[in-house]
Amino acid sequence: MKRTDLSSFNNDWYQPGGKIKILMWYFCNVLFMKNGWIPFSGIKVQVLKLFGAKVGKGVLIKPCVNIKYPWQLEIGDYTWIGENVWIDNLGQVKIGANCCISQGALLLCGNHDYKKSSFDLMVGDITLEDGVWIGAKCIVAGGVTAKSHSVLAAGSVASKDMEGYMIHRGAPAEAVKKREIV
Repeated sequence: MKRTDLSSFNNDWYQPGGKIKILMWYFCNVLFMKNGWIPFSGIKVQVLKLFGAKVGKGVLIKPCVNIKYPWQLEIGDYTWIGENVWIDNLGQVKIGANCCISQGALLLCGNHDYKKSSFDLMVGDITLEDGVWIGAKCIVAGGVTAKSHSVLAAGSVASKDMEGYMIHRGAPAEAVKKREIV
C-alpha cells in the first residue's frame, strides 16, 4: 500500500507573483487588513487597489479581513465583507455586486490531491455572482460558482456550484428552498 510522502511535494509550477510583491503585500495585509485597530473601509479599499485588486464603489470591508493575493481579486459595487473573513485566493476570486460575505467565512481556492503520494497542490477559482450571501462561518471551496442571489446558510460548506435564488445549507451544502426577495 502506497503512503503519502510529503518530501516529494513540489509546487514550483505555482507562481502567484514576484517574491518582493508578495512580501510587500504580506506586511500591508497585516497592517491594514488584518488589523482590528483600523476600522476605516476606504483605506483598505485603496490599499487593495494599490496591489491590483479591482474594487467597485461603496464596498465595505470590516476589520480583521485576511486576503492572500489582492491582484487575484475582483469585488463588485456595494459588497460587504465581514469581520474575520479569509479570502485565501490562490486562484481568481470574483465577487459580484451587492454581495454579503459574513463574519468568519472562508473562500478557499487551494486544496491538495489526497490521491497522490506527493499531495499535489490543486487550485480552483471562485465566483460569487451578484446578490450572493455567504453566511457566517461558511466555507466556499475552489471551483465553485455561487449563482445570482444564492445563499449559503451559516456554517455550511459549498463544494459544488450553488443554484441561483436558492438557499443552500449543510456540509456539503444542498439547495433547501427558494430565496424570495421582497
